[in-house]
Amino acid sequence: MEITEHSFSSERHKTSYLSCGPIDAQPIIMLHGWPDLSIGWEEQLKFFGAQGYHAIAPDMRGYGSSAIPENHSDYCMKEIVGDMMELLSSLGHKEAIWVGHDWGSPVVWNIALHHPEAVKGLVSLCVSFGWGGHPNSYLSTVNRDVYPIDEYPYGQWDYMFFYLDNFELVLEQMEEDLEKFLAITFRRPSDETISMFNTAEGYKSPTALITKNGGWFRQDGYQGLNTMPEIKFDEKIFSDEKAKFYIDTFKKNGLRGPNSWYMNGTKNDDYAKELGGFTSINKPVLFIAGENDSVLTPETNSHNAMACTNLTEKSLPTGHWMAMEKPDEVNQAIFNWIDDKILLGS
Repeated sequence: MEITEHSFSSERHKTSYLSCGPIDAQPIIMLHGWPDLSIGWEEQLKFFGAQGYHAIAPDMRGYGSSAIPENHSDYCMKEIVGDMMELLSSLGHKEAIWVGHDWGSPVVWNIALHHPEAVKGLVSLCVSFGWGGHPNSYLSTVNRDVYPIDEYPYGQWDYMFFYLDNFELVLEQMEEDLEKFLAITFRRPSDETISMFNTAEGYKSPTALITKNGGWFRQDGYQGLNTMPEIKFDEKIFSDEKAKFYIDTFKKNGLRGPNSWYMNGTKNDDYAKELGGFTSINKPVLFIAGENDSVLTPETNSHNAMACTNLTEKSLPTGHWMAMEKPDEVNQAIFNWIDDKILLGS
């Protein structure tokens, strides 16, 4: 199936997006996270387009060919949910099946909370319900057997706290060598300590060591990206062509926009307060956990069953980049769930 490029602009924002499949069919909209791009959903776009769905993947705010606002506050959940509501309306639809991964997941969770009329079903990869607010709220999910509180007070969430006080330093450290940064980020689970999110079972997440090391890419005696040896992209999930596209895109745009998503915990908590109290999600929900994701561990899934009244949960033997690592398994899990919970259940 051919993937085509499109864009939609309103008075407040421009969203670029990829599309595959018949445009008058049931939309399934897939939202990427940090620091990804719409083309990260390539295998899902092709699969669901071929199955007769209108598969759509936008470049989220701050990424790719979409608008890149200047202020941190422009990257709060309320603004981003607004982008997606405008995109849905521009497509001529009132509801969609929403799929999110990483920071795309809090967006789809918030769409379901604030705009349930726009949701036919919701899928979240790796990120369970309850994320996107101030990282103080995450500390109860830290496994203190792995991260003793006296040594790792913030556990695997240390990097989020480091952002709040050291944004410009983090930006400088990540943009020091964007090619190397991306090659380190997009990796399958491994005991190599160069990996940012995916470590082998029993290894601590590198994200727990950011404050202790004085920033990013300072583990194992390194002093930043420029001191690390050449690191090739994981060829099992990134072709040379795909790697070049990501490198060129992020060299053009930088990481200020993507990193600003981390700076809005308080504003996102305020957005949640607009609901006026606990709000359940009554639409069909599929959550797929990555069994080897070293940040989003099983302890972090503590709210799904409480919030979702029509919940299906699965896990796959993948790390954080689930849709790239196991595209066939992810596609089939979502397809079967749609068939069971949305088509047959409607």
